Amino acid sequence: MISAPSLNASVPNQSVSKILPSLGILLVTGGLFLSGWFVYLWLKPLPAPYAYQLVDEGVATKFNNLPLQAWSDLRISKYEVRVPSIDKPVAIAYRATREGGRSILLSWENLVSEPIGVMASDLSELGATAGEISKHVPGGAAVLAWWDTSRQLGFLSGRETFFTSHLGEPVITPTYWKQRSDSIRAYETQFWGQSGSPDEQRKFQLFADALSAEATKGVAMLRELVGSREAYIVVHPSDLYKLGLMRPDKLDVAFKDFPLTGNVHGLVGQVKAWMKENGYDTYTLQSVSEKLIRAYFLNQSTKGKTLLSQMLPLMNSTPIDFEALQLVHKQGSYWIYKIPST
Repeated sequence: MISAPSLNASVPNQSVSKILPSLGILLVTGGLFLSGWFVYLWLKPLPAPYAYQLVDEGVATKFNNLPLQAWSDLRISKYEVRVPSIDKPVAIAYRATREGGRSILLSWENLVSEPIGVMASDLSELGATAGEISKHVPGGAAVLAWWDTSRQLGFLSGRETFFTSHLGEPVITPTYWKQRSDSIRAYETQFWGQSGSPDEQRKFQLFADALSAEATKGVAMLRELVGSREAYIVVHPSDLYKLGLMRPDKLDVAFKDFPLTGNVHGLVGQVKAWMKENGYDTYTLQSVSEKLIRAYFLNQSTKGKTLLSQMLPLMNSTPIDFEALQLVHKQGSYWIYKIPST
């Protein structure tokens, strides 16, 4: 006798047939979520690789290593630039603040071989240059310089400078941090503030265009930029490197630090040997410290001469012979020119 099929026997098969489509949808959804998460992690900008850490602050006279006797009213904040994976700081930054809250980066000391954030300069030379500007540049005249130098000179001299904001160009970073340039730029703007109006940013780009142009054209561009008022321009050898980063099609530039041993002829020989080995045809020097001198190398045979390069002393040439601008003062590595009227 054949038994009739049981109705209960078909129930598990029906449940499985309902669960399988739901399980498939869940797996697909989960896979899409994981894929999206990995894409997000891949495309998410990496944070700035360093941070400013306040380690000391007080009046200017507290910091004996800074030549600020003429600016005893300043309040100084000392920061270590810290990278999470490194025990020691990679740089030291000094921030100067006046009553009213206005502050600037006053001095920077790199502690590693590649520059981070700022091309260091001599604070005593900067202060002396600001002193000369306050004595000899009349009120109402425009003072042009790279935006960071411009802020420092305006802060110390009390004179009006053409650029007053932290414009953040170019981003100076070691090669292994290049992919984080956008994050570095955002962090620097957040920390220092005053990123500049679109008009100020545009004018700074025109300033860079003028410095990278042929001399006569560049001077005309500077005059157009400042208008009819009396105007001066201050340049420094480190501007060559910064301009080269912004206008690589106009300027082929590199730099290297050499130890000071007291043997001048030996140093010159080392500099010229490096220049020849690396395909450059001229150079200028900047004193970095009592132990180091920095050489900036240019390849003018392929890129041509720019306004900026002719405003600085290069091998076999001197600004004294430069006629497109009027040289009015030299202070250490800083050169001050008067821009001729129209």
